[in-house]
Amino acid sequence: MSAFGHIPVLPEEVLAALRPAPGQTYIDATAGLGGHAALVAPFVAPRGTVILNDADPSNLSRALPVVQAAAPGVRVLSQRGNFAELPHVLRGLGVRADMVLADLGFASSQVDDPARGFSFSRDGPLDMRLDPTLPMSAADLVASMPESELARLIEDYGEDRHARRIARKVVQARARTPIVTTAALAEVVRSACPPAAGGIDPATRTFQAIRIAVNDELGSLEALLGHIEREAEHLATGPGRWLAPGARIAILTFHSLEDRPVKRSFQRLRSLGCTLHDPAFVTATPEEVARNARSRSAKLRSVNFPMK
Repeated sequence: MSAFGHIPVLPEEVLAALRPAPGQTYIDATAGLGGHAALVAPFVAPRGTVILNDADPSNLSRALPVVQAAAPGVRVLSQRGNFAELPHVLRGLGVRADMVLADLGFASSQVDDPARGFSFSRDGPLDMRLDPTLPMSAADLVASMPESELARLIEDYGEDRHARRIARKVVQARARTPIVTTAALAEVVRSACPPAAGGIDPATRTFQAIRIAVNDELGSLEALLGHIEREAEHLATGPGRWLAPGARIAILTFHSLEDRPVKRSFQRLRSLGCTLHDPAFVTATPEEVARNARSRSAKLRSVNFPMK
């Protein structure tokens, strides 16, 4: 657990997949509160490097001292930005990574802060931006998206069979008064469909869909995977541009919309000479789920690049 009470998901499994060693370079593409990086950093000492990347500047400001304290002999750098652009940044720095981790979950600081608008458990502004400088908030999207597009968004990204009914209710409600808080949106969604099986709040899937759209989460993931695949092609014929020979890539997903493109990409990497870890993915043990409820839906896939 970090100094901020954050528990990293699948910690032992991440370490087993990445196999950090002294002097190596570790890239945390989604640093969060620094939980995974603080675990890895001592293993790359001495003379190792840890680069923390995150779109959220508040995450970076918290993660940096946590990781520095975990391994004083390690160089720790922070880089703010979308991980889709990270390979370009690394090339500019002249860095070739031995390990890359992308944890696609959310930091507890983001989910628990009502001002960020990610959760309807406590009322707050309808924002949902991981990067606060993004031009469109969730409230902007809800206010402007045509009904048919909103329905398709909720169906595709929320996988909700009540998508059309929800979109219609949202459009009717926003015509009366702007929907600018998480509580207001959740109330509209609940009025459109019955409670889901297992006691899941009916608003859960709609919030997921809007959050994915606001942050272009799946587009960013596809871009990162594309960079990884192109790097595998380069390493097959010569030196890599931002990954070192033998690099290890690990990605933690939390729902099927994330896991499917990762699975497809890793299959393509195998055809390019990379080795998929066996088993193909790992999940949390019952003991970990009992300690950390966030791990319940986590799935870790990892791949090794060839040494040549």
